[in-house]
Amino acid sequence: MTVSRRELLQAAGLLVASMPLSGCEKIVSLATEQMGENIPVHLKIPEKSSIDEHFHLLSRAAYGPWPGDLDYLQEVGKDAWLHEQLNYEQVRDDACQMRSKRFETIHLDPGTCFEFKRSVLARELASYSIVRAVYSKRQLYEVMVGFWSDHLNISIDKGDCLYFKPTDDRLVIRPHALGNFRDLIHASVLSPAMLIYLDGKENKKPRPDSIPNENAARELLELHTLGVRGGYTQRDVYETARCLTGWTIQTGWQRGKETFDRTLHDNGEKLVLGHRIPAGLFEQDLDHLLDIVCFHPSTAQHIATKLAHKFVSDEPPAKLVQRLSGIFTRTRGDIKEMLLALFSSNEFADSSGGKLKRPFHFVISSLRMTGADTYAHEQLIEYISRMGQGPFTYPTPDGYPDKPEPWLGTMLWRWNFASALVSNGIPSVEISLDRLIASIHGQSTIGESSNVDSIKSRSIFSYFTGRSPNDHELKALTKFLTSERKTSANAEIVGLILASPAFQRC
Repeated sequence: MTVSRRELLQAAGLLVASMPLSGCEKIVSLATEQMGENIPVHLKIPEKSSIDEHFHLLSRAAYGPWPGDLDYLQEVGKDAWLHEQLNYEQVRDDACQMRSKRFETIHLDPGTCFEFKRSVLARELASYSIVRAVYSKRQLYEVMVGFWSDHLNISIDKGDCLYFKPTDDRLVIRPHALGNFRDLIHASVLSPAMLIYLDGKENKKPRPDSIPNENAARELLELHTLGVRGGYTQRDVYETARCLTGWTIQTGWQRGKETFDRTLHDNGEKLVLGHRIPAGLFEQDLDHLLDIVCFHPSTAQHIATKLAHKFVSDEPPAKLVQRLSGIFTRTRGDIKEMLLALFSSNEFADSSGGKLKRPFHFVISSLRMTGADTYAHEQLIEYISRMGQGPFTYPTPDGYPDKPEPWLGTMLWRWNFASALVSNGIPSVEISLDRLIASIHGQSTIGESSNVDSIKSRSIFSYFTGRSPNDHELKALTKFLTSERKTSANAEIVGLILASPAFQRC
């Protein structure tokens, strides 16, 4: 009898509801494996001395390939894959949805979140983000969720932000991650989490002589739209703050919802970046303000630069930035159109291996390429936090840095993670290296006492890095594996590769 996907989901749901957590996770893991979340019998391995172009795309536009992703991309082609990823709503993601539904607080309103302990909320928010990054087939979407979460950073350690950030993730970042930039900024400005984080709810004018709180206005101009060199003045910050007065957060039975209080709004005439906003508009001041700042030429330049920096180079190519800026202006902030042009550019194609993975990217790519089974419990989160990139805990509004220097001091923790992962030493994370390496070599395996020759070493290295090892790398691999320190050939070779400079970069 053939079991449909719907029947499998329903059966797994019934079993999960009646089982303790560990048993629940085992059932879900078995179900998702049947839905395609597994390691194929045979994997194609890049054979070039330079990084394979398809591997390069999966390393930047995704969090690295899951076993079999490279084969699929090579089969359908880059254009078709990008079309699928940009139109992510059409990509079936049932297995990931099944895993991520187990984090219930993510789906609750802020008022209900106040009923939970802070530690539970923080853990589930981090686990949810990790699980979706590892298992979602909508990889470009998840990468952009991470990008905008940094661009519109909110630290859950400030005040009550923790109780509101799940809603911000669900209703602000995710719906607009591949949508329109102005819609994203509009949603963010009114997000209760952002109103708390940037003190927007304290921005009031109850009396004629009241001075507005400029914090949210300054970050809107400096970080979220025009950029620090965007050409605005202190007067523009002040006038922007006046436009934002009166937005606050409800209490009582609708606790946690944004609301506008006309009695606390500065309803006079404003002048922002040379544009006059008439008096008497009340909450409509916001729409006029966002039209001014979101479609300013400096905003197009700022967002184009950040995207080129994220996906192409730490020194963004000027011509690429100019083209992306033009697309932003022409399309009024269409994120998909900018990304399509970026990933189709010669600048992107020529940039392989030039970016250092941030800790989150490094961990997620390690888990994906080894086909790991995890629900991202505390021990896994702790590794990412030790490397310096704990989810949603960066204290300042600029978000985690996307340049190599801040992360160079995290290498020891990366090596420790690689060693623990390949030996199944991280609680709640399980991998099967024998199965993976059997797929790399067809039906052959590397046994505990096998002699690992250069051909097998080259294949495993190529799988994880997208290219063949050079002479120095191959010599280091074979020398290490034939030394007396060897305990398990599979674990030793994969751990060494994950800790190598070749895997640390993308």
